[in-house]
Amino acid sequence: MKYLLILLLFVSHLSLSQSLPSSELQIKTAVLAAPEAEKSIATVMGYSSLNGKLQVIRKGTGEMICLTDDPNKDGFSVSCYHKDLESFMARGRVLKAQGMTTQQIFDKREEEVKAGSLIMPEDPATLYVLTASKENYDINTGNVTDTYLRYVIYIPYATVASTGLPLTPEAPGMPWIMDPGTHRAHIMITPTKD
Repeated sequence: MKYLLILLLFVSHLSLSQSLPSSELQIKTAVLAAPEAEKSIATVMGYSSLNGKLQVIRKGTGEMICLTDDPNKDGFSVSCYHKDLESFMARGRVLKAQGMTTQQIFDKREEEVKAGSLIMPEDPATLYVLTASKENYDINTGNVTDTYLRYVIYIPYATVASTGLPLTPEAPGMPWIMDPGTHRAHIMITPTKD
């Protein structure tokens, strides 16, 4: 039984490493979500064939941190966010790895921000998320077609009153505020799809 377990772990590790694109292709696709001026200088976090954990695969000098597509999730999704959001994002990844639900993660981070142990940016900070269906992503070349880019601007503890934004978009592509009055208050901008 022990040897069967070791064999299964080896095979699952082998299949993960075989399904991962190279670091170069991970970088190529991760920065697709970044503003043009940040693409060549952003820090990029990706996956290693050795352990399957998110790690820095390119240390950048810019303002953005980009995450490559998670090979264990359906579809294609990469994101880039301002480096001042890293503590918030990293804490979310740790809590998720501990098995917390989305609501538990929200509550824990809210508690930690209020206690001063988790620091949120003082100024607005942006997250860019670029998605596509898995069929439109070629893992061998890093080419992605028919993508969709949405924007999130974090403004901790902002409200409808402080921003003048509604709680839901009142027109296609209109900005709106989500989680107002909390550490995770953010402006959502979801452009219409062609």
